[in-house]
Amino acid sequence: MFFEDLAFGSIKVDGVEYDYDILVDCGKIRKRKKRPSKEFRDQFGHTPLSINEEIPWRCRRLVIGTGIDGRLPVLSEVQREAERRKVELVIVPTEEAIVLLNEKPPQTNAVLHLTC
Repeated sequence: MFFEDLAFGSIKVDGVEYDYDILVDCGKIRKRKKRPSKEFRDQFGHTPLSINEEIPWRCRRLVIGTGIDGRLPVLSEVQREAERRKVELVIVPTEEAIVLLNEKPPQTNAVLHLTC
C-alpha cells in the first residue's frame, strides 16, 4: 500500500482517492464509521475516536492519524484498550502517519482522519 497526495479532506492510496476518514485493516481500506462516537461530539467540538467505533485491533501496531493539524481527539479509553490488547499505539498528525505507513511496517493497521 502506498499513501500519497494528502490534502485537507482527501488522500490517495494506491492511486485511489478517498474523501473520508479511512481505516486500514490487514491491508484493506474501509470507511471510518464515526456514528458510535457522536455522543462525545459536544465535549470536543467534533467527533473524537472512541472505543465505541470498529477500531482495527488485529495488529501489533495501530497508527492513528489525527488530521492535518493533529486535532482529532483520541479518548483515553482507546489508549487503555491498546495497552490491554498489547498493541503499540502511535498517535501522530496524519501527514506523519502516512510517512510511517509508507515504510511498510509489518502487522500495522491505521485510523486516518483527513481534516482538522
